Amino acid sequence: MALVMVGVAELSGENEIIFPEICALTIGAWISEQQPWHSNKRRIFLLMTAAALFGVLVTRYINIPLIFQVCLCFGFTGFILTACRSNFVPIISACILPVYLGTKSWIYPISVSVMALIIIIAQWLMEKYHLRPVNKFVPCEFDIKTQIIKWSKLLITFALLALVPFKAHQIYFLAPPLIVMYTELSNVNSPARKKPQYIVFLMTFGAFIGCFLRYLLNIQFGIPLSVCTALACIVLFIALYKVHINFPPAGAILLIPMILPEELLIRFPFEVFIGALILSITAICLFRSKNQ
Repeated sequence: MALVMVGVAELSGENEIIFPEICALTIGAWISEQQPWHSNKRRIFLLMTAAALFGVLVTRYINIPLIFQVCLCFGFTGFILTACRSNFVPIISACILPVYLGTKSWIYPISVSVMALIIIIAQWLMEKYHLRPVNKFVPCEFDIKTQIIKWSKLLITFALLALVPFKAHQIYFLAPPLIVMYTELSNVNSPARKKPQYIVFLMTFGAFIGCFLRYLLNIQFGIPLSVCTALACIVLFIALYKVHINFPPAGAILLIPMILPEELLIRFPFEVFIGALILSITAICLFRSKNQ
């Protein structure tokens, strides 16, 4: 999936087609034995489309400082997830990424919609032919008041943590997949909270592998970016298998280097490590019970 996506982007010259969260979706929807999100196929498609469209609309029409644009997108995704009684947090990255990149092209939400559709059709085929268990939608059981408090805390703490890196124009200390990770770890029932050190490792490792292969193969030797992407996915999947954790945001952070300027590749893994460390500690310390 990642190979085809990046290959189409290379052939068409439309980088907006590259959607890093697609790797996270394939991990959750195709690879994981049980889908980690409370979301059926229709909700996956509608939520991804709405999030991507809202992010582009913010970039195009809401002329406010970047940190406020990001917080607006973060708040919007929290609202629609609560309204749909879902924990399909990858939409956070889908919504925030175009703001980070300044994407104003309608190609982005269209490509996100098409790829989400491909993901869910392939998942349906796998279920039909018994290649994976059938994903049954069970709405999240939560209290609206509790959710409002939780998302308010997430939004406020994110805004406070973002002040310094955004002021210094070092926004990838809080790359969109890291925000997804932060939201996931705020869920006290998330299995990822049991091994936060592995989560930090996977996010850092994914960022490093993506940057290393992009720089070595694509920039230095001119190998197509799609090939670098496929190889990076293979390496990450081996790592996920070895640590026995299918953590979808690691797939998204892996593909971020494929759309970054060359000068950012050297420091991106370091930024991801620092961001993942701070956000994981913050999430575990701030959210200790279901009522927080």
